[in-house]
Order: sequence, then C-alpha cells, then structure tokens
Amino acid sequence: MSLAPAPGDAAPRMRLDKWLWCARFFRSRGVATRFCEEGSVRVNGGRTTKAHHAVRPGDVLTFPLGSNIRVARIRALADRRGPSSEARALYDDLSAPGAG
Repeated sequence: MSLAPAPGDAAPRMRLDKWLWCARFFRSRGVATRFCEEGSVRVNGGRTTKAHHAVRPGDVLTFPLGSNIRVARIRALADRRGPSSEARALYDDLSAPGAG
C-alpha cells in the first residue's frame, strides 16, 4: 500500500515501517513500527519517530541494527514482502564494509 503523493509530487511513497519490513531489515512489521517510533531511524539525515513517515526512491535511511550502523538508499518500493533476493533489490547498501 503506497501513500498518495502530495499535490504536485508524482513520486510514489510508502510507509517507513512497511518498507523496512519488506526490505527484510526486521522480522515483523510490528517490530519495524516500534523501532521507528523509538526514533531510531533517520530519513535523509532527519530523525523521525513516525512509523507512517512516507519514504520514496532516493531517500537515504540511517539506523542502528545490532552493533552496526546501516545506511541504505531506497532504490524501489515494494508491492509485497518477497524473498531476500527481491528484498535486496529494493535498496543500495551504503554502510561501511563489514556492517552488513
């Protein structure tokens, strides 16, 4: 489910928590939602506490995952949570080597 674009903005958008779940960074959408609400995710350098924050291709997400800091540029939005190979195609990993 993509969010409706803002007037004058034709780029498709998706909820942050749903994108993180579809990209397989989290096992469940509930965990992704709580993670976002804790303020652990930065979107384009700005901290957000909203799981419903709209993201789109080109946005850069920065967040801690385990003992590493993950940095991912959104390449595409997902229609569903697919296999890991499909999920990996949703983003470019900009994390430091060894952070994955």
